[in-house]
Amino acid sequence: MSLNDPQWGKRPGGGGGDGPPDLEELWRKFNQKLSGLFGARGGGGGGAGGGSGGGLGGQLPNFKQVGGGIGLLLGLILVVWLASGFYIVVEGQRGVVLSFGKFSEVTNAGLRWRLPYPFQTHEIVDLSGVRTVEIGYRNSVKTKVLRESLMLTDDENIIDIQFAVQYILKDPMDYLFNNRRPEDTVMQAAETAFREIVGKSKMDFVLYEGREQIAIQAQKAMQELLDRYKTGIAVSKVTMQNAQPPEQVQAAFDDAVRAKQDLERQKNEGQAYYNDVVPKARGTASRLTEEANGYRQRVVANSEGEASRFKQILGEYNKAPVVTRERMYLDTMQQILSSTSKILVDAKAGSNMLYLPLDKIIQMSGAAALPEPATAARPQQSDVAPTPESGARSRDALRGREREGRP
Repeated sequence: MSLNDPQWGKRPGGGGGDGPPDLEELWRKFNQKLSGLFGARGGGGGGAGGGSGGGLGGQLPNFKQVGGGIGLLLGLILVVWLASGFYIVVEGQRGVVLSFGKFSEVTNAGLRWRLPYPFQTHEIVDLSGVRTVEIGYRNSVKTKVLRESLMLTDDENIIDIQFAVQYILKDPMDYLFNNRRPEDTVMQAAETAFREIVGKSKMDFVLYEGREQIAIQAQKAMQELLDRYKTGIAVSKVTMQNAQPPEQVQAAFDDAVRAKQDLERQKNEGQAYYNDVVPKARGTASRLTEEANGYRQRVVANSEGEASRFKQILGEYNKAPVVTRERMYLDTMQQILSSTSKILVDAKAGSNMLYLPLDKIIQMSGAAALPEPATAARPQQSDVAPTPESGARSRDALRGREREGRP
């Protein structure tokens, strides 16, 4: 028999064949079991009349038993409802409890309980997680957002900047109740701070030597804005990913950069030549100056010494002219004769000249001071110095001629 046959499901009359079960009988048995579940008392009604009465119409329920089952079910529902108020706060997070949508308390880490919904709800705020906002790009510096990255510098140049901001939460109440979209707030504050700082800086400063300084200043300005708005956000780090001129003028900018590099190179070469030549010239000039000063001081000192000596000699000469003249003569002759080894003396008494071999005399006096061996040879007669009498006569004659020649 096909399933689409309208007689399917009905027992054939008069026979107890193997056909499908009767649906009405199955429905009746289901009603009986349901009545027994709620404590209904089973009745006769098994005949055709009872079956035609349909369902539970022929049974009278026990309302006391039904009420007990409903109470048990309501108690189970109440326990589940109260258990829904438990929640767990992990370390580094804070739980914010709301009573009918209004702030109630802040809970720390651990297992916590609140009144179930709809009386109280809670929000979990992660204070230790680091969040990142990208300005001027998305996921990669190649994916640029020109509306955010293009900025105007103080020297009226356009620059393309991409940077990232990392921040954490420091106040869960301010974060939940004072901001509708915290990420958008951080992005707008970062863009505002960067545009203000870049607008006050030169293009070369932003591109080269001032990148770290600009990031630090931007972080400080962003934190001031976020604190003014009471966002409960603390900026931890600002990183400049890229800073360059717009792509449309990149070639011209590269030419300008190369020209500036050539200029700096020439300046460095000139400065190196200056550092090499000028110190040498200054050293030479200083040396000449010091030598001139030394020569001046030496000449002045010698002149002052000679003048002082002359004044002393003049005083002594005024006291004893003869003795002073004689002493000056002897000192002068001693100075002259100490540097010569041979002397010729013209004796006034005769026509011959007296020869004094001082070098031989000095050698003989030095040899006499040393112990001579027994076999030492005697000096020749021609090398012996004159007698003391002849030497004395010669000195007296020399002094007499000097005195006669002086006034």
